[in-house]
Amino acid sequence: MRRASLSNPPLFAVTDRQHGRVTLAADTGAVAHLLVLEQDIVRLLLLATGEVASPPSWAIAPGADDITEPGRDRLDVAGFACPDFACAEAAGVLTIETARLRLTVRLHGLHCTWEQRAGDRWVAMAANRPTQAYDFGWWDGRAHHYMARRPGERFYGLGDRAGDSDRAGRRFRLTNVDPMGYDAEHSDPLYKSIPYLLVADEAGRCHGTFYDSVADVTVDLGRELDNYHGLYRHVVADAGDLDLWMIAGPDPLAVTRRFTWLTGRPALMPRWSLGYSGSTMSYTDAPDAAVQMASFLDQCERHDIGCTSFHLSSGYTSIGDKRYVFHWNRDKFPDPAGFVATYADAGVRLVPNIKPALLRSHPRYDEVAAAGLFVADAEGQPIEAQFWDEVGSYLDFTNPEAARWWREQVAAALLDQGIEATWNDNNEYELWDARARVAGFGKGRPAAALRPVQPLLMTRASRQAQLAARPDQRPYVVTRSGMAGLQRYAQTWGGDNRTDWKTIRYNARQSIGLALSGVSNSGHDIGGFSGPAPSPELLVRWVQAGVLMPRFSIHSWNDDRTVNEPWMYPEAIPAIRRLMALRQTLVPFLYDLLHRYHTECEPMVRPTWLDFPDDTAAWAESDDHLLGSDLLVALVVEPGAMTRTVRPPVGADWVDVWSGRRVTGGESVVLDAPLDGPPPLLARAGSAMLVDLARGGWRPEPYRRGIWLFPPATGDIAWSAVEDAGDGDGPIDRWHVSGRADAERIDLQVRRDGPGSWGDDSIAVLLPPGETRRLTINGGVGEAMTHAGRAGVSLTLD
Repeated sequence: MRRASLSNPPLFAVTDRQHGRVTLAADTGAVAHLLVLEQDIVRLLLLATGEVASPPSWAIAPGADDITEPGRDRLDVAGFACPDFACAEAAGVLTIETARLRLTVRLHGLHCTWEQRAGDRWVAMAANRPTQAYDFGWWDGRAHHYMARRPGERFYGLGDRAGDSDRAGRRFRLTNVDPMGYDAEHSDPLYKSIPYLLVADEAGRCHGTFYDSVADVTVDLGRELDNYHGLYRHVVADAGDLDLWMIAGPDPLAVTRRFTWLTGRPALMPRWSLGYSGSTMSYTDAPDAAVQMASFLDQCERHDIGCTSFHLSSGYTSIGDKRYVFHWNRDKFPDPAGFVATYADAGVRLVPNIKPALLRSHPRYDEVAAAGLFVADAEGQPIEAQFWDEVGSYLDFTNPEAARWWREQVAAALLDQGIEATWNDNNEYELWDARARVAGFGKGRPAAALRPVQPLLMTRASRQAQLAARPDQRPYVVTRSGMAGLQRYAQTWGGDNRTDWKTIRYNARQSIGLALSGVSNSGHDIGGFSGPAPSPELLVRWVQAGVLMPRFSIHSWNDDRTVNEPWMYPEAIPAIRRLMALRQTLVPFLYDLLHRYHTECEPMVRPTWLDFPDDTAAWAESDDHLLGSDLLVALVVEPGAMTRTVRPPVGADWVDVWSGRRVTGGESVVLDAPLDGPPPLLARAGSAMLVDLARGGWRPEPYRRGIWLFPPATGDIAWSAVEDAGDGDGPIDRWHVSGRADAERIDLQVRRDGPGSWGDDSIAVLLPPGETRRLTINGGVGEAMTHAGRAGVSLTLD
């Protein structure tokens, strides 16, 4: 066995071929497994020493909603089709080909080139840089990978990142930290690490690149230049193997759905999770916390603002001025179950904050340490880390006993008190002590080699506790930190953002990056968590943006200890009340998107180019994005603005939701954006939304079903949406609308498939303002009606 050198890199040869896999071994002892998993997915697992160094995977879960302990074996192909593929070797070059993807490997040095089908021809996806693409023992032993960088390439994804959606020309550190008050344009790193890139070439053809690593990773996308190597991009993981997954496109939406499927089926949350969620640090930090919490419900009722949940900040666990997870402060809350019941009686679920570290002064610290449940050094002594008010130690969720202890505490302290949800917070696992080690499910490893796995397993354990306590209900779990696959267990949010106008803009791009990385059920702290109190104008604009995100919560810890609340500015209350009512109207639409995300891996929040990749102008950075495939959201992110110039993408016609004005794709239009009105919205012509037409507010009327239709000037109409009871595993109904519109009339057929077990059989079809064409539904004109300025008809199914 020889030592590789720059002038004479390893020479690989095929040594084995079996189901879905070709194995290559080098004269240096290195081994490369080439796995053909689907027609559009191939994988390179490079073992520099010939043995697997990476821990089992907690990211790869094709179409599944969980992974069993101790994680997925790196050579496990369960869940994949492993199709037949062509494999040929000639003149030192190995070629592997499926119907969608072709991999060419130069055996001397393992130089790889990937191509994908685009129509009837092969086009380049990616290639290793020609010089030293990997570390075969001539550098530092980390998992390096260098790819050639082509002019015009754009890079999206990487999960939770600040700044523009296109990451080209930047360098990122993928680790999990707690950057309270971060700059949404510039800060790095943030809370979640997902080493996945959606790569678009100059023509808009896309493919996916995923490095299945849970070590700290550095990604350089053109910031670094070196004259000796040409243009390149670089990924280096501090530990483990190079485990590279390539997903063929060229359609960016198909690639995004495929990566989401690859890392696991998104959790279907209960419908109530889409309502307004109140929160603030101030209430539970106050000595009279119970009074403050009761006042929140009173204010909701006084101002007629609907609310379905409240995120209970960690002050409920305080002893003095410090926080102790699973400890109820009985001075603030003498009767936790009674307190929970008062919120339940008001129709508001509590979502309590829980943290994975116990402060050194926690009443149960010594007990947990004696049981060996903390991340510890080689001698078993708990590792201490800075955590809030003092040092503490993190639970080691790669120890099954620690996960069991956690589930028991979630049940006893929270679920047994009537609580139905958990908010998993401060779970970045900032363990920088090199002595820190984890159990690793029986195979001890340095803690740094598994940093993002810990918040994922914490969230998983919380979800398991909720499932065990209430098997007939869907768990609602929220996590701040995580990794690829966190969508299997939880909703997330953008963390402790800073109050600033630009934060609205860049938080939206943060959500897009997460959605392209498989994690689409997200939102942000409305009004800003940290910093100065928002001005009335900024608060209203932030609420306009927030009501159009999957997660909608107003949360704060302002520097001056003011509280971001819907009623914090009397002059803004009427506008905010109307926006809150709009959110209630849109919940069925958002719930349908959540179902599509769960069943079809359709991202909820998406850039316009995802659905319109042939529109070159749509690839420019923009303050517009899509909610679902058909609703164009135009954010107002500048103070004093009362209009918004919008250019909807080419490939569809569009309708101004509020005026009925028709807009041609590619045509720039100026839309009204009044501070006291709804946010600017364009709907794709021919689309529709399932909505709730009942009066909203604190005590909303019973659900009244509506289809908000945006018919084309001329053309066919085809639309469907899902509806169910909102929780549990009961039956699902699907509403369908088909028909055609012309200059004179709109003819529709409306039907419902399914048992019709939720709601009644009536439905209203609403049209945009100014629509004068004759509308017929199922052969009749129905009963004329209006709602919020929109004309339409209502009918009852036979």
